[in-house]
Formats: sequence, structure tokens, C-alpha cells
Amino acid sequence: MAVTKKATKPAKKAVATKAVAVKATRKTHTGPTVVVRQVRSQIGIMPKTKATMRALGLRKIGDVNTLPDRPEIRGMIARVPHLIEVTRKGA
Repeated sequence: MAVTKKATKPAKKAVATKAVAVKATRKTHTGPTVVVRQVRSQIGIMPKTKATMRALGLRKIGDVNTLPDRPEIRGMIARVPHLIEVTRKGA
């Protein structure tokens, strides 16, 4: 019985990528801010709620993020008050 050799694929060529300098365009927020801290687990919560937590910049218990105090952020905070603690900071 003859053993056949499996055909190997040719190696992929390295693709040259252009180095693009990323300019920091984020403006620094000088107004009032809120400090959001995750205090409960995201296990077993709805996907939409989990997405809101990610949008707030929180992944695991103990994570803290400082965000500008805007209506959009306040709306996200209102969706997940059972999972986070909020502290107001600034003027």
C-alpha cells in the first residue's frame, strides 16, 4: 500500500503595511465628570445590558472609569444602576 504525501500550501508572503501615525484628536473634557465603578458581576445579564457596561468602559468587578457628565452617559448609567456605583466629581 503506497503512502501518499499531503500537498502543502506555499507560504504566505509578508505584506508590507504602511506605518500610519495616529493623531490624538480626543479633546480633554474640562467640565464635571462622573466616576463609575463596577461592583457586581455581568454574568447572566442581558446582552444589551452587557453592551452598555462595555460602552461605559467596564469589564470586570472593580474596574473604574471617569466619564464626562453628559446626558448620554447619564442614560447609560440609568440602565445599569444595579451593577455600578457612581460618584460625581468636578464643578
